[in-house]
Formats: sequence, C-alpha cells, structure tokens
Amino acid sequence: MPRRTKPPSSLPRADAAAQVLCREYLERDELRQGLENTAVKDYLLSEAELEASLQEALASPHRQGEDVWLFAYGSLIWNPVLEYAERRIVTVHGWHRSFCMWSRVNRGTPERPGLVLALDRGGRCTGIAYRIPGAIAVDELRLLWRREMFLGSYIPRWVHATHGGQSLRALAFVVNRDRPGYAGRLAPERIADILCEAAGKLGSNLDYLHLTLDGLATHGIRDPNLLRLDALIRARLAEFETGEAYARLQL
Repeated sequence: MPRRTKPPSSLPRADAAAQVLCREYLERDELRQGLENTAVKDYLLSEAELEASLQEALASPHRQGEDVWLFAYGSLIWNPVLEYAERRIVTVHGWHRSFCMWSRVNRGTPERPGLVLALDRGGRCTGIAYRIPGAIAVDELRLLWRREMFLGSYIPRWVHATHGGQSLRALAFVVNRDRPGYAGRLAPERIADILCEAAGKLGSNLDYLHLTLDGLATHGIRDPNLLRLDALIRARLAEFETGEAYARLQL
C-alpha cells in the first residue's frame, strides 16, 4: 500500500509575502545573498560567475537577432517577473518538462528537499515564449540569472521552438545533470510523496504544482504527465483524509 502523506493543511507555510518572487527582491539580489550562510553556500555562484554565464549565453551563435525569446515551462509561466513585448505558445522538441531537480531552498529544505521542474532530455514540451526587446534584454536576463542560476543547477541553452508553421530560437534552462541538484528519473509515486510533504521559503510543493497547472490551463496547455501526477496526489490525499476520519471514529 502506498505511504500516506500529509494533507496540504498540515504543510508548513511560508509567509505569504515571501511566496512569490518579486522584481524588487531580484534587483536587490536577496535570493542569492540570503543563502550565503546556509547549507547550500558551497554551491552558490558568485555575481561574477553569473555575469560570465549570462554574457556567454547572449554571445552564442545560436542567438537570432537582438531581441531574445525566452522559453517558459514552469514558474516563469505564472510569475514571469520580467518585462516582455510579446508572448506566444510554442513547442520545443527534444526536451520534456520533468520534476527532476531537487529544491532545498524555495520548495524544500536540506533535511526534506522538494522537487521543481526542469527540462530534461527527450520528448517535447509546450510552454510560453516571451520576446524581450534587445534594448532591455541584458538587464532583464540578469534578473533571470539571479532567479534561476544561483546554484548552477540549470544550463542555459538555445532551443528550437515552433509556433504554428513558424520556428524560432529561444533561450531555455535545461537541467544540469552534473550538479547535485539533479534528481534523475523518479517514479511518479515517489514524486507524489515528495510533492505532498515538501515546503520551502517560497511555499509548498503542492502550491508549485497547482500554480503551474493553472498557468498552463490559462493558455489552453495540457501536460498529460502533470495531470496524471495531480490525479495520483489527489487520490493519496483522499486516502489520507479517509484514514484520519476513520481513526477519529475509533476514539
């Protein structure tokens, strides 16, 4: 029988104001600086390393034109923070959306890590592409690097994205399999256990999943894997609640 997990009401909750990354928070670089004396401090990239990574990505020969298309597949869909001029629903081939990255800060703790989404090899992924004008691209992407790259858990990669009959090159964050944050290919049941139990400074893993599903649904995007995972979690939580009710009847 699957292990019963805690219902959402019993999860530790972060302060409501801290659950959503805001632009000012990133401009002050508070996310990275707040981790300098924590268990993940040895993995933090310096401001100089972040800047070098950003400039390398922007100088790539795969970049097309001055404007930058940014591919969003997770939290960037429901909380982009960045300024952009246009957005499109696009599909990227050769990569799929997966709960394959450990989160020991934002959606978990070092003692009980959570999971967040990343692009991993194989399949395809439908998400949102944001067009960032060239005049503001460096400043906007610098904030993005502070948000996503502070532990080096992602690799910035220019991917082929299609929109209708058109194709474009978009900058995406794919999982860095060589970093300790890579969780590998976990069974859905194991992912469900983790998502039900983990929470970090930005909120619970269940919040993260449901915000992503809602963000995708807003654009008419369905991810079968995430929907199956959501159904599995709902069944687990219903089983837990039934067990709790039965236990109360025995008192």
